[in-house]
Amino acid sequence: MGYILLVLILIIAILLGAVILVQNPKGTGLASGFESAGKIGGVQRTTDFLEKSTWYLTVALFVLCIGATGAFSGGATNTGGFEEEEFVAPAPTEAPAPLQEGTPAN
Repeated sequence: MGYILLVLILIIAILLGAVILVQNPKGTGLASGFESAGKIGGVQRTTDFLEKSTWYLTVALFVLCIGATGAFSGGATNTGGFEEEEFVAPAPTEAPAPLQEGTPAN
């Protein structure tokens, strides 16, 4: 599930970058190619579409990033990034008792 969200995030990020690069705040972006249609109102519609698509893609990217955070965390309670075993000292091992004189070795 998490990898599907990751692929969707990448696709939306690429689309968002493309939509932003097409726009130009001075009106000379994609809308300038439709100057002849501007008399009909085509430029305004193109600008509205690009602005709305930018907002929709931004919201979708935000929601998917939040969702991917939950998908990749897996409900883990350890948020430090370290395993508890790394900080617990190993239990001391008992040394074998020294052999006394006169006792047979096993």
